[in-house]
Amino acid sequence: MRHALLVTTAALGLVGGLTLPAGAADTTTTFTLTAGALGVSAPVSKNLGSGSAGAPVSASLGDVTVSDARGTLLGSWTATAVSSAFTTGGATPNETIAATNVTYASGLETGGSGTAVRVPGQLSAAVAVAIDTAKTAFSATGALGTNSTTWSPTVIVSPPSSAVAGTYTGTVTHSVA
Repeated sequence: MRHALLVTTAALGLVGGLTLPAGAADTTTTFTLTAGALGVSAPVSKNLGSGSAGAPVSASLGDVTVSDARGTLLGSWTATAVSSAFTTGGATPNETIAATNVTYASGLETGGSGTAVRVPGQLSAAVAVAIDTAKTAFSATGALGTNSTTWSPTVIVSPPSSAVAGTYTGTVTHSVA
C-alpha cells in the first residue's frame, strides 16, 4: 500500500510540474534585412583573335554576371551592352572600325541562382544586334530575394575592307538597372 501511495504522489507531482505559469509575458521581436546592391561584372579584357579586313572576327567575351542583392519582391532588372569604336594607330578613318560594325549576342544563361524569370537579349549569333547604342543583353522579372544570372556573350567585329592592319582596341560596356 505504501508503494502505491508513493507512485500516486510522484504522478501528481509530474502533472503539477506541467501546469501553466500563473502569468506570462510576450516579447515582440523584430529584425531588419537590409537591401544590397544591383551590379554587373565582366572580364577586364578579352582578345577576340585575329582576322583580315572585310572578314568578321568573333569570340566569346567571357562570363558576364548580374548580381541582384536588393532583396526585392517581384523585382526586375535589365542589363545592356554598348560598344565604342575600335581603333589602331592614329585612329584615322582607315584605322577606325565604327561601333555600328560591332554586334553582340548574349546567348543563353550559363549559370544563376535564386528565383527570377531570366530572358536573353539575343539567343544566338544569328540574331546578333549592333551595339553602337545600348541594347538589352539580358533581363529578369519576378525576382524574389537575391538572385544572379551569368551569360557568355559573343562579340562580332566586322572590319570594313578599307581597314588597315594593326591591333584594334575598343570597349564593350555592360550596365544594369
